[in-house]
Amino acid sequence: MSSVLFVYAQGGPPLGYALSRVAARSAVHLLALSTLPPTVAASAGRQCASVLTATGPERGDLVSLIVSRARTVGADAVVTFSEYAVVAVAEACEKLGLAGAGASCALARDKRLMRRTWEQRGISQPRFRPVADERELREAAGALRLPLLLKAAWSAGSTAHRIIRSADEVPAAWERAQEVMAESAGLGYAELHVAGAGADFLVEEIVPGTADGWFGQEGWGDYVSVEGVVVDGEFRPVCLTGRMPTVEPFTERAGITPAALPDDAQRRVVALAREAVDALGLENCGTHTEIKLGADGRMWLIETAARFGGAMTVPQIEEVFGLDLIGMLVDHLLERPVAWPEQSLTSQEARGAAGSLVVLAVDGAGDAWPDRRRWDFPAVRDAVALDADSRLSVVAENSLPDGTLVPVYDPAAGANTMAALCLLSAATPETVLHDFRTLVDALPRVLPAATATATTATTTTTAMTTGARS
Repeated sequence: MSSVLFVYAQGGPPLGYALSRVAARSAVHLLALSTLPPTVAASAGRQCASVLTATGPERGDLVSLIVSRARTVGADAVVTFSEYAVVAVAEACEKLGLAGAGASCALARDKRLMRRTWEQRGISQPRFRPVADERELREAAGALRLPLLLKAAWSAGSTAHRIIRSADEVPAAWERAQEVMAESAGLGYAELHVAGAGADFLVEEIVPGTADGWFGQEGWGDYVSVEGVVVDGEFRPVCLTGRMPTVEPFTERAGITPAALPDDAQRRVVALAREAVDALGLENCGTHTEIKLGADGRMWLIETAARFGGAMTVPQIEEVFGLDLIGMLVDHLLERPVAWPEQSLTSQEARGAAGSLVVLAVDGAGDAWPDRRRWDFPAVRDAVALDADSRLSVVAENSLPDGTLVPVYDPAAGANTMAALCLLSAATPETVLHDFRTLVDALPRVLPAATATATTATTTTTAMTTGARS
């Protein structure tokens, strides 16, 4: 029987989901670089041929650890679905002579290298500058058009994003962004292979995005993502994910499969995604490419990742299109035949729709809730009136326990201050969007109020352990 080494770290699809798909294709050996979620830890031993945990200093040289473990277990393939481990796994696969993302994987991880590569190809993206300190950030603020977005070069989940509207905001923005990256690193949300990556930043102009003219329904966000895979160097698009508007600065609130875009618009979006992925020279991996939409059909690349979309993106695709992308990629890496879609799938091929919603303590306009609330999924399920055919569930692995105080939303921390991740299945993507808007409006009303004593507690650290990243 074939053997796969699964390198687990924070982020990516829920571990329980991903692990079951890999285990269905081969014997799986789990190398855990982060603490296993409690909902998975109890069953991991039954699903895996072996489990090795290396979460601290014993991890040492990560590439050498992965190579050594792969040789010990006789791995025929090595996989990871975490943004923070993709570079290490790609380098390990190169040393092992196994199929992987390839030697240029870092171009899809370090946003500075990614943007330079696209700039050299003349591919549409916001103007940007790498910045290494406050002085360089101030210089960039004088050279680029305000407002600007400061972002960490190796982050995920909109962590450490700061909007800079004037030069006077530079010192505070720089200080807070560094603080958030340090906090995230302490909880496992940081690059695991490249030393000092948390200090790398870039700043970019904020382009004028709009959903007007792209969708036939109000309420959609002004960006989409193209989910796909690279197979022996060839980009194969799978489908598009639609979005709700982000929460300031640019924290993602929801992803909806499929995106309700007309076919001609989808073809244009996929064409830009192909340019982006092809430029990075990837070999064998999942891809997740985010694209900003503008007026008069304009588009700009946001970023590409050499892995599948996180949170519930992959489970949504399986529910809607019947494609087990994780299992299919494992099969490909094991040199088995795989029937990838001939072209990007649309609503015409979909069996209904699905979406995932990040619960943040902000309303539909992005304003903070008027008071503190406790997370309680049964209260939400029973009190919020959704479409009659819609089905709402909670992703326990990526959610705080019922009764936990919902964290105050911190714009700099982004998804680190989420309380829960909800999954909704419905007949159409338009229904998912409508139900999510209803849910967002209802949350501060239907969730139980916190006690006066509890509201003084600090809960951001607790929230940061939920693990959802897109």
